[in-house]
Amino acid sequence: MPPQTGSTALRHHAPEAADALQRVVATAWSVSARHGSVDTVAAAGRLVAALHGTEPLLPPAPAGTPGRADPAPAGRRDPAGPTEAQRPVLAFAEQCTLDVSAVTPGLRAGFLEAAGPTAGDLAAALWVVDVVPRTRAALDALVGHGPWPEPPPDAAGDDLWAALDGLIRTVPSLDALDPVTSELVRLRGARQHRCRLCSSLRSRAALRAGADDRAFAAVDDYRDSDLAPLARAALAFTDAMLWTPGRIDPATVAGLRAQADAAQQVELVLDVTRNALNKIAVALGADAAHVEDGIEIYDVAPDGSLVYGLEPDGAPPDGASPASPPGPTPM
Repeated sequence: MPPQTGSTALRHHAPEAADALQRVVATAWSVSARHGSVDTVAAAGRLVAALHGTEPLLPPAPAGTPGRADPAPAGRRDPAGPTEAQRPVLAFAEQCTLDVSAVTPGLRAGFLEAAGPTAGDLAAALWVVDVVPRTRAALDALVGHGPWPEPPPDAAGDDLWAALDGLIRTVPSLDALDPVTSELVRLRGARQHRCRLCSSLRSRAALRAGADDRAFAAVDDYRDSDLAPLARAALAFTDAMLWTPGRIDPATVAGLRAQADAAQQVELVLDVTRNALNKIAVALGADAAHVEDGIEIYDVAPDGSLVYGLEPDGAPPDGASPASPPGPTPM
């Protein structure tokens, strides 16, 4: 039997999510090609890789040509430097990958002006080259390094937001992790990224499984908390994916392996990936909470969509809330 790698573990434990991720990657490049922004997105990917020590996502080679389309050395900045048009986009991408909560109005305005009417798609493509390498690095650290297959030719779509929505709806179908651990991981990411909407939400499934305000508050100081060992290990690994994705401490890897089986490890990585979509909303200043004070209870419908404004003991959701914003919802 060949050795396990991050890629093979993802395919084995979460095949639908693996397909969804491939669609996201392929569609990011196809949409960027349509907008004429492949060079900019590829440059952002190399910038992110250089900062974090991850392997950059590279665009596919044009049809009929061998190899990859990106001639720049992997993980390095372009020797010639960015063009004037690229500078505000790359400055925005750099702050998003280092600490999205610190994106300033000036950085945002510069990005929006440079991107023009393609700003939404470009922000989503920058998210892909920021976050997908983190996903791959985390799985490789947990399972074993190996090649990541290229998406098949038919994986690319023409709507990147639809591809991201497909990922959002697929990951909640995994059930190896208990709902309390999953919610604590989501809330940790929300607070690290300072997403106002995500921080205001609480999972009804987690509440029904015994989570309470004390557990939610413990997320901020989980290492010294009395949270369950699995939760503490999962939160430590979450932090590693968010802050040091290409240099995950072996002790953090060992800590999660000691508490979580292979399926739980894969699900955790996918949870962090899915939750990190809040970075787009935070970066664009579109993360306002639905409520002015307090919290809002949400749940996941059978189709993977989110339902808001629930009561803790209400009936199970059967569809998406009309209040849900278009496109993937910050988590």
